[in-house]
Amino acid sequence: MFGGYMTTSLSTKGRLMRYLGGLARLLIVVGGLNWGLVGLLKFDLVAWICGGLDFGQTNAASRIVYLLVGIAALYELALLPALFSGRETSRGRLAAH
Repeated sequence: MFGGYMTTSLSTKGRLMRYLGGLARLLIVVGGLNWGLVGLLKFDLVAWICGGLDFGQTNAASRIVYLLVGIAALYELALLPALFSGRETSRGRLAAH
């Protein structure tokens, strides 16, 4: 009975970590695309989506998106040492050397 609980708990944790990793990657892509548009066209997609703001303007919604992108980048940054050392990452696979 106890062993089954541990397996379920670990499986749930694994799914949560995969979800968080996927969400982090999605947010980093959003941030990267936004910065690409800023550099290429001087167009801030996040500001536009979050209320039709002009370039450089922010509101609470856009600041939340920027904050989440930054947190996602920090999350992924924390995984970099494992990628370079060949240890298993939090996503359950061996990192490339």
